[in-house]
Amino acid sequence: MATMISEVYKAFIVAGVPEDDAREAAEALSAENLATKSDLQRLGTRFDSVAAQVNLLRWMVGFNLAFTMAVLWKLLS
Repeated sequence: MATMISEVYKAFIVAGVPEDDAREAAEALSAENLATKSDLQRLGTRFDSVAAQVNLLRWMVGFNLAFTMAVLWKLLS
């Protein structure tokens, strides 16, 4: 049998969740299944690097678009 957090189980029962569903939800939220602080920090670091890459791609697309428009303007005028 999996461990569960009794406070979460009681909160689900008070909220009107059926007992079987409350037990399964409390087991799913047990400490073994939760992310640790270091896991969250590692994810934050990854998202920071992804944000930097997206920012770089935005600048690259913007420059490419401006350059293409300048070339088309020169050719068509």
